[in-house]
Amino acid sequence: MTAPPSPFRARLVLAGAVVAYLCAVTQRSSLGVAGVAAASRFDVTAAALSTLGVLQLAVYAVLQVPVGVLVDRYGPKIVITIGAVLMIAGQVVVALAPVLPAAVAGRMLVGAGDATTFVAALRLVNVWFPPRRVPVMTQWLGNLGQLGQVLSLVPFAALLHLAGWTPAFLAAAGLSGVALVVVLVLVLVADAPGGAVPPDLRTALASLRAAAGRPGTRLGFWAHFVTQSSGVVFALFWGYPYLVRAVGVDPASASLLLSLQVLAGFLVGPVLGVLTARFPFRRSNLVLGIVGVMAVAWTLVLAWPGRPPIVLIVLLLLTLGVGGPASQIGFDYARTFNPRSALGGASGLVNVGGFTASFSMMFLIGLVLDLEHRTTGVPLYSVEAFRGAFAVQYLVVGLGVVALLVARRSTRRDLQASEGIVVGPVWIAYGHWLRRRALARRGDTPTSRVQL
Repeated sequence: MTAPPSPFRARLVLAGAVVAYLCAVTQRSSLGVAGVAAASRFDVTAAALSTLGVLQLAVYAVLQVPVGVLVDRYGPKIVITIGAVLMIAGQVVVALAPVLPAAVAGRMLVGAGDATTFVAALRLVNVWFPPRRVPVMTQWLGNLGQLGQVLSLVPFAALLHLAGWTPAFLAAAGLSGVALVVVLVLVLVADAPGGAVPPDLRTALASLRAAAGRPGTRLGFWAHFVTQSSGVVFALFWGYPYLVRAVGVDPASASLLLSLQVLAGFLVGPVLGVLTARFPFRRSNLVLGIVGVMAVAWTLVLAWPGRPPIVLIVLLLLTLGVGGPASQIGFDYARTFNPRSALGGASGLVNVGGFTASFSMMFLIGLVLDLEHRTTGVPLYSVEAFRGAFAVQYLVVGLGVVALLVARRSTRRDLQASEGIVVGPVWIAYGHWLRRRALARRGDTPTSRVQL
């Protein structure tokens, strides 16, 4: 029997994973505060400008499954190292790009490097910590990594304003060098406790096919799809132009406002981790509840006549910030419905969900902005134009919610057939739970199998 990993080594590995992911998030979100500068630098339409973010996220999404297989086959450390090199190269290309196509190519390299990092870091958490702690540690990985968004919103934005495009993006490339050094420093730390031997490529591909066929993996995909996308689109690309151009917030204040998403994640993430571990059969209820709250916040902002007040913007950003930690629930589905040897591929499949929704929304928003400007004559980045453009989220997320409900039904049916566990509607389950407690107090044996 393999001895459990030492807590010190587990924390050391987690620290390396956090630094690598933080640097990746910084590279990913650096474009968010550069949208206005990019529009001036390249002088293109909103739809053309959106290709900077769309193709970056498209590459990220397309590579998730191959990266997951590579993580299962070769281990996280080498995959994170390759990713850091790609992000350095990509940001250098963006820094020196004289025209939009060159910048798009650079951001695609950034997306490819970014694609390697989270799935690999998540694999480290899953193998170095006991299952009961994984949901909470995953939230800490995600929340600490999101500090990279703060780095892009404050120091990167300030450098972009003071020094210009090229120095700012070259500095961002240097930050990925930090991630590379950290991974190399941790070269003596094994990818898994006990130096476990990874499977061969054929076995890893077979595990991926099996993971894709499990209803629980598909449920994780749609949970990630509906929770992560809206916040990513706002933070990564369209939020900054909306706040500065439409709402009339000055650039420094816009950066601080966007950082509220990270703050909300820090406050809510650990709580969601505990709830996920405590009520594993009600994770989808958490997801649907959070999506409902985000829909209400968006409706309040978009329905407001004229420029929405700052208090509504703050409310929106706080709710979008909850979506990030909620998306981690998708990875918890991958963990609980797949064997450890297939976690890389399963996590990659789940991660495709949110980023597929994100780049679809990002492109559609740019398309609608241009369409409204041409057909109605409203200013390109006005409140009126953004109101119609942001409304595309209802369609994308709504379709995702329908797919999530279908996947949840399949998952619960499979769970009942394979393990005899019945997961009924939450109000019925709560009634059964109250009756079981009453019977237990009387000394009787509860018979209900419906899980709370």
